Amino acid sequence: MNAPAGPAPLLFALQESRLAALDGLVRGLWLGGLTNAQGSVEARLAALAELRAALVSGRLPPFEAWRWPPPAIARGLVEAMQGLDLARYCRDEGELADTVLMSILFHVDFIVDYLDRGADEARAVGMAVDAFSADWQDRCGDMDKLADVFGMIPDDAKSTRWDRIRGLLRSEGWQEVVRIRRLLERLPELAALIRRLGRAAETDEPDEAGRVTVQEIEQATAHCAERSTVRVPDMPGETRGIHRADRIARMLPAEAMLLGHPRLRLVWHARRAERTLLCYEDDDRMQEIRRHEETVRRPTPRPQPAKRFEMGPMLLCVDTSGSMRGGAEAVAKAAVLEAVRTAHTQRRACHVFTFGGPGELVDMTLPVDADGIGRLTRFLGQAFRGGTDVCGPIEAALAKLEEARWQQADLVLVSDGEFGATADVAARLRTMRRERGLHVQGVLVGDRETIGFLEVADDIFWVRDWRRYGGVDTDSPLDSNSLTARFFPGALRTQANRDSTTSGATASAAVRAGRHRDDPQPENSA
Repeated sequence: MNAPAGPAPLLFALQESRLAALDGLVRGLWLGGLTNAQGSVEARLAALAELRAALVSGRLPPFEAWRWPPPAIARGLVEAMQGLDLARYCRDEGELADTVLMSILFHVDFIVDYLDRGADEARAVGMAVDAFSADWQDRCGDMDKLADVFGMIPDDAKSTRWDRIRGLLRSEGWQEVVRIRRLLERLPELAALIRRLGRAAETDEPDEAGRVTVQEIEQATAHCAERSTVRVPDMPGETRGIHRADRIARMLPAEAMLLGHPRLRLVWHARRAERTLLCYEDDDRMQEIRRHEETVRRPTPRPQPAKRFEMGPMLLCVDTSGSMRGGAEAVAKAAVLEAVRTAHTQRRACHVFTFGGPGELVDMTLPVDADGIGRLTRFLGQAFRGGTDVCGPIEAALAKLEEARWQQADLVLVSDGEFGATADVAARLRTMRRERGLHVQGVLVGDRETIGFLEVADDIFWVRDWRRYGGVDTDSPLDSNSLTARFFPGALRTQANRDSTTSGATASAAVRAGRHRDDPQPENSA
């Protein structure tokens, strides 16, 4: 019989225990944590794990508590990180905290190179800390810009892929993004409207902010009482009748007479042995209550987190026709930017359709990353031009609503209302609103509600003062700043109208002189 096999020998257990701290670090920190020139590997790995946990919690330990790097380096790093307030940026942002740690490893590793180039130790440490501080000073400023515009820090800004987005922040298009963001501060009602869009749907995720009381059925132990009847022989009680028994004390007198007869005495003994003596029947029963434990199921009120209600996705159709140029264009861009901000802050889906004339339809997905910010920058930086065909974007949005992901979406239509949908498209939209509960929110950036807009929208949010957002050099999409220019052009006090109008005094003088309209004016006439 073979002997039982023993445990496998742990030849490398001692060596592997030195690297146990690697289990708490992301793979991107392994190489720098193992090969850095400063300190021992055990202290370095443990310090990286502790520092990462502190940064994610939003705090920065004092340099005396750092196991690595040496105190002289740790002091400089702590001062630089406190000056930049890096702990604030890293709160609940594990990926950004990992990027900070990789940057520390990178810059600290250059200290030996500075020493080889002739710098003393203090100078070498200062050069490394200054390089780290300069690197993150620019990045923190850019992250503040992104957070101000989007309400959050994009994922690309939290990782080493930062260079993809840095160039966008230096472009001219980004300045237009910042301008539109400032415009949103002057349109709080529009921003609030965008945030309310989307049909609420209950999710499986708990909402700790709201709690409800539910009845839970659970097992419990109950003390139950069981009532039973017990017979107690010879217990005195109420006489109920006559029965046959062997109880001498309760036998009838007729049975007792048998004992006095010389022969019947034997009959009495036989009947007693057979328990057939006629005896009085007593109520010798009593009620007994026995208590015992029993497992029961009972409802128990228990507070629980309510289910989180998630706002549904959003579909935006934005009019980019030539009639939208100026203030209307700025308001439309502001609606798109607020939709992107809201979608990514609340983790909702958002899709944008921009439309002009027939065939001029562009659909965009705008995630808050380098690609999405690039597309958003190009969109906000372009000028609106072309005609208006609202049927194309509505049909594209209806097709999107057939997908499972977008069935809870609301549709937002941003336009000046200078359009009209075909009867077929309008009927399909009404069917979707009636059968699927679709809500079509209109944002009117024009002077009047049109029949075309009223036909396709459930509700219209009217931005009446849209011209003020276009700047001083912006042309109005209408002939003037009022509808009077279209319907009563002669009533406007324009320079051309004033030049062609005769004053009352001049008209009176002409009548007195007997002149007519076609007569040449005198040279000295006013």
